[in-house]
Amino acid sequence: MASASFVLFGLESTVLHSRIGITVTRKCGNAVVRNRAKRLLREVFRRHQEALAPPMDLVVNARSGLEKTPLADLEREFVRRFAELSRREKK
Repeated sequence: MASASFVLFGLESTVLHSRIGITVTRKCGNAVVRNRAKRLLREVFRRHQEALAPPMDLVVNARSGLEKTPLADLEREFVRRFAELSRREKK
């Protein structure tokens, strides 16, 4: 599921909780920018990890400019994309 800030991939998990993997390429910026993007994505995942049902293994590919996006907007995008992804997996 693509959004303006990231692309979200996922598969149904064999464990009882959701897990996340994050990739941020050099195209996004230097190490400081890439680490900020990863911290933001981890925080969004941490805040919503318990509410994510069904449990999934997620991979998030950050897009350039993600670090400038407000946290509230990232959370909205993440929850929306996860909902779309989980609906697609159920089919």
